Amino acid sequence: MNEKVKDFFRSLVSLSDYVDLEGASASIRKNIYFKGPTVFILACAIIIASVGLNVNSIPVIIGAMLISPVMAPILGFGFSLGVQDMQLLKDSLRNFAVMVVISILASAIYFLLSPLNLEHPTELLARTNPTIYDVLIALFGGFAGILENSRKEKGTVLSGVAIATALMPPLCTVGYGISIGNLSYILGAFYLFMINSIFIALATFVAVKYLKYPVVQEVEGRRTRLTGRAVSVILLLIIVPSVLSAIRIVQESNFKIHASRVVEDNKSIGRGFIYDYSVDNTSNPPSVVLYMAGEKLTTADKERLYEDAEKYGITRSQIVFREDAVNSSETVSESEIVRSLLEHSDKQVERLNQTIAKLRDSIAVLNARLGRLDKEKPDSLKAAGR
Repeated sequence: MNEKVKDFFRSLVSLSDYVDLEGASASIRKNIYFKGPTVFILACAIIIASVGLNVNSIPVIIGAMLISPVMAPILGFGFSLGVQDMQLLKDSLRNFAVMVVISILASAIYFLLSPLNLEHPTELLARTNPTIYDVLIALFGGFAGILENSRKEKGTVLSGVAIATALMPPLCTVGYGISIGNLSYILGAFYLFMINSIFIALATFVAVKYLKYPVVQEVEGRRTRLTGRAVSVILLLIIVPSVLSAIRIVQESNFKIHASRVVEDNKSIGRGFIYDYSVDNTSNPPSVVLYMAGEKLTTADKERLYEDAEKYGITRSQIVFREDAVNSSETVSESEIVRSLLEHSDKQVERLNQTIAKLRDSIAVLNARLGRLDKEKPDSLKAAGR
């Protein structure tokens, strides 16, 4: 029975019967080049993606990624390392550089000419702060990409990989950063693109070794060790900043959640009222600014709020009170304060209604139990009126 189970699982994960190494090798080698129609297809895809980013349209961005040919030289780079084909490696790197230059130029020209400027370009900003999660997406996307290239019957996996790894939007964001002269956008987006590219290539390299593609030329042991060390250093330099970025994002998210809970628990403090709040993650440590209405808080009121905030890990030095009803950038109108007060009143009414509903349910349950007890009383007690 155990042998049958083992054979069953071996058959599930076995790849040898489903891969076409020669066909995959020929396909990868053929598709790495950016010449003729491929150049124009790439430029069109970049323009479409730039429009999608410019108007914050996710469907348009996805459509652009479906027609983009940017995956080919990256797969070729990882494949050439796996089969030790130095000529293919050079061709892949050359076409990779061509692809990057064309993409950045096309997007920069579009954003320079585009009259539309969004106040909050969320889709663009999302490509300027890479984390370890982007590493994982690129790594597993690379595995899916090379496995799809290797199998005999091709499906739609490559389209999904192109969408998941999102290689084009970072290049478009680099072009956007160039058009507005923002160095942080340029560096952040290009770093994200390099993360995606390197880990797709790494996954391709590992899969090529696992599938035992035939090696083109043997490399001496010393050179192999040097190459392995160089790759390890590059991966370390890429991963460490992304891990630190992920940790910072998680910490900022947790602080925002805790700050919102403190505000929700202390909407009314003494004779004052929190009508708004903001979180400042740029300060060290991060702080939460509470905008107050009503009478100024007493020392005792503030102490109660400090004690409640400490339950969520927020110290008193991280809480800033603004009791002049003035926002950081503009005076808050009376209507905004009234609206906040009304919203708070509505929440109180809602909580009271929920409490009343629970009491009614409890009374109904109690009446039902009393009814059952009345039915279960002996006839002698019923006759006595007890």
